[in-house]
Amino acid sequence: MLAGCGHRSAEAKPKFESAEELPEKLGKDGTTILVGDPDAKVTVHLYEDPRCPVCEEFETTGGSPQLREATLERRATTEYTLASFLDDRLGGSGSKKAVNALRAALEEGKFVEYHEVLYANQPEESVDGFTDAHLLELAGQVEGLRGPEFNAAVKSMKYRSFVTASEEAYERAGGAKDPKGPGTPTAVINDKRIPAEYNGLLFDSDAFAELLQEIHARPWEWEQTAL
Repeated sequence: MLAGCGHRSAEAKPKFESAEELPEKLGKDGTTILVGDPDAKVTVHLYEDPRCPVCEEFETTGGSPQLREATLERRATTEYTLASFLDDRLGGSGSKKAVNALRAALEEGKFVEYHEVLYANQPEESVDGFTDAHLLELAGQVEGLRGPEFNAAVKSMKYRSFVTASEEAYERAGGAKDPKGPGTPTAVINDKRIPAEYNGLLFDSDAFAELLQEIHARPWEWEQTAL
């Protein structure tokens, strides 16, 4: 593990006060969703499937709350590649519908809040519970998200091509070793993937927070660390 601690610059930008203030946009590749200050020293790229219960564990009780705090403080920026392979593996269409709805939420500037709501209310993996009706019901928990355009985008799968392209980006991320994708959740920090055997870091909130702080303080050491 890295050592050291960071110090906030006296001229640092003020932190974002809430998730609603976080900048969010679609990356130039057309599939990566970018959240936070692009100038942050730490970039955490997450690969997730909305139906994945292990992703839900990371998002609710694992390292995600610590990552969100680091993003609010401009120490980190968060990137997402949204997979939907569990629909093919388990049957149904909940992953694809959820990814489409998340893309529609991004269009409304509400991706961060809606992403949090979906994982906080994730149906059982085998149930395929992310139906249009349930996705719209959950959207009601995000102030300002529901409206004619968002509702229509959910019901019509408006962003179907994004869903397909995003799944393909996920599969490419696995490389020759994992042609079906790296697994979810997977985290790549400053272009360095946390190996599967160290994935426990993602679910230990304190350890993940420490890792983020240490990488922020000494990013060059992270690049040279052999996990």
